Parts: sequence; C-alpha cells; structure tokens
Amino acid sequence: MSKVVQAFDRQDHLPPHSMEAEESVLGSMLLSSEALVDVSEILTSHDFYRESHALIFDTALSLFASGEPVDPLTVAELLRSQGKLEKVGDRSYILNLMSSVPTPANAKYYAEVVMRLATYRRLIEAAGKVAAVGYRAPEGLAEALDQAEGAIFAVAQRERRESIRAIKDLMETTFEDLEKISQGEIESGIKTGFVDLDELTSGLQPSDLIVVAARPSMGKTSLALNIADHVAVEERVPVAIFSLEMSAQELTRRMLCSRARVNSQKLKSSFLDDDVWQRLSDAAGELTSASIFIDDNASIGIMEMRSKLRRLKTQHDIGLVIVDYIQLMNSERMHENRVQEIASISRGLKVLGRDFNIPVIAVSQLSREPEKHNRKPILSDLRESGAIEQDADLIVFIHREEIYDRENEEVKGRADVNVAKHRNGPTGPVKLTFQAQFARFLNYARREADRS
Repeated sequence: MSKVVQAFDRQDHLPPHSMEAEESVLGSMLLSSEALVDVSEILTSHDFYRESHALIFDTALSLFASGEPVDPLTVAELLRSQGKLEKVGDRSYILNLMSSVPTPANAKYYAEVVMRLATYRRLIEAAGKVAAVGYRAPEGLAEALDQAEGAIFAVAQRERRESIRAIKDLMETTFEDLEKISQGEIESGIKTGFVDLDELTSGLQPSDLIVVAARPSMGKTSLALNIADHVAVEERVPVAIFSLEMSAQELTRRMLCSRARVNSQKLKSSFLDDDVWQRLSDAAGELTSASIFIDDNASIGIMEMRSKLRRLKTQHDIGLVIVDYIQLMNSERMHENRVQEIASISRGLKVLGRDFNIPVIAVSQLSREPEKHNRKPILSDLRESGAIEQDADLIVFIHREEIYDRENEEVKGRADVNVAKHRNGPTGPVKLTFQAQFARFLNYARREADRS
C-alpha cells in the first residue's frame, strides 16, 4: 500500500477493497490455468490490497511462465525457497484459497472487481498527490497544474497496454480496418478539404506531427486555418487552435472573412452592403455550429498546452490540434541554446499527438535561404532545428512564385504546396489556388470556376 492509502488507514478510513474477491481470484488461478491466463490479462500484483495476495499472484505467474505446474504445493514451495512463505502465512492458507472459489469460470468477474477497487484506491492516492502539489506551492503554476491534472487523468485513463502482440492478432485488426475503409464506414484519415493533398497523404493521420512551413506572407497560417475550418465545419471534428501570434478575436475575424469570401479590409469600413452582411451572417452560423476552440496565450509552453488539451479532449473529444507557430513557443526548461529549445518543443509536440492519438499541425518558419536564392524551400531550410525534420511525420512547404514575380500573370494566384517528407507514404507537389484577399486556399481545379 502507498503512504497515502496507509494514511487513510490511520484515520480509520479503510480504502476500498474486497478480500473475498482477491481470494477468489487467487483460488481460481490455482484451480485453472485458463483462469490464470484470463486474470493475468486484467490484473497486476499492484492491484491487490493485501501484500501477501500480491506475492502469491506473482509467484503463480512466475511458475506458469516457467512451464511449471501451478497449485498450492508448488506455490508454497517456491515461496519457501525464496524465504517468503512466512509473509503469506503458511501452506494451509494457500491451500484454503481454492475452497473460497465458487467457480473458477467466474475468474474474469472476480478480477474486474479487484481492478475496480484498486482504481478507487489509486484515485485516493491521486488526491493525495494533488494536495501535496498544492501545499508545495511551486513557482511554476503551469507545471503544478499539469502534475495535478495528470495524476487524476492517469487514473481515469488507466489501461494496460501490451507492447508485444502476435502478428496474427494485428493482421486481423488491420483487415477489419481495411474492410471498413473500403466500404466507406471509416475514413483512412481526416480530410483537409484539398483533394490532391488528401489523395497524396490519405488525410491527417492520428498521432502524426504535420509541419506546415513557409517564408512570411506565403500563407502558412491561412493554410492551417483553412484546414481547421474544413475539419470542424465539414468533417464535424472538434479542433483546438493554439495561436501564439494572433489574438483569438483577430483569428476569429480572419476565419470568418475567409469562409464568407469577404476581404477583411472591408470590415474596417463604416458601410457594408446587404450582400456582404448576408455572407458574413451565413459564415458566422456555420462556424458557430462547429466545435472550434482557440487559445491565444502568447507564452504557452508544452506543459500548459498539454494540460489544456487534456481537458478539451475529455470534454469535447478534440480530433485535431493546430499550433501557430513553433518558433514563438517557450520551453519550460532551461536549454543551452535556441536550437536545443526548439528541439525540445518539437519533440514535445510529437509526444502530445501520440499521447492523445490525434494529428497535430504545427506552423513553422523557414530560414532566409529560399528568399536569398529565389527558390522553393527544401528540408534543410527549416529554421533553428533539424529536430523538426526528424520529429515530423509530414512536412508541407508552401511557395508562391507571385511574391517574387508580381508582373507574371501566369503565376498569379498559384500556390505550390510540396509534401517534402511523408513518413508513411509518397512525397510530391500539389497545386492550389490562393485568394490573397480572402486568405483562402482552394483546390486548383476550381480556379477558373471561382474567377468566373
């Protein structure tokens, strides 16, 4: 038992437990190897309230793993040889465990009772950890909140993850998913709304870190927000946006104008005609009905982001995270230089997506090299850290030739989006249309139709 649980004992508050259920679990294991396997998939020795029961549990599993018979005599003998028999009592106690079992066929049920009560005890322990954090009153409030929320969240989300699995089991699950995808029951990834990009990437995949990078004024924030718009409004997937550059109000106005196809400069005018008002009203209704959550803390770090995302995931089942942008983030820890700090942030974003099993789109700046040589960006242009290239599952570069050649009508409105890295698939270029006045990207095939 932990110190927190022991403290409750001293206060005459016995933590939740059931000796009968624990004894029934152990008795079932001694009576049936099938029950032993079933129980071992649900419990660990840490789930037992009584330490002697945990010892018997581990001993039975050790014998089974060695191919030895598991019964009261073999368990008692192994404990005796290890000098631990006195800790559980004697041979008669182990023998009597079998008589406490109504039927080993119910072993799973007994194990679930033990696990449920163990979870309640962990909740008590987590409450003690939260109290300890509060009394310690650390200077870093974000870290304190993350520790407190993490303690509770770990209890709520507790599950055993087997790291070694037979390929036959994995193959069965894989084919089930493939069948559902082929029948249109599930999507292979979250669609961005850009047909050619989705065809190349199969959409935004769970746990992936997607880096959208470009030089200033190329439209990297616009692309990220356009994807957020489509995912939330059309795909009905909740989206969290962490904006370190723009305020929440500014970002909302930008998304509104982009969806309404209204030049944001018009909003500064004292007169808006009925058509503009109608388009703004329609767009506002569509965005309001979507689940989009915006945080504009300009100094947010990974820990605070994780804390906020944990609540959003629990309350709203967030399916996509957007961070704008990496280079504005701060690390809560000290680093020797900025390169190490960016590497820490990049890794933190990758772990964030993996832990919550959702895609993370991180906007990133590029070095000035593409600008110096008037060329399209390459992976080595990622600013301040090669770790971004290493951590990212997907890297998308944006290049708009019209920024450098404004007199050329052939390149006006054309955006070259290059998937430069794709950990699990092909790379290559994708053409999009960019309407600068609306800060909006469109599928390239729709360019002429939108102009007419």
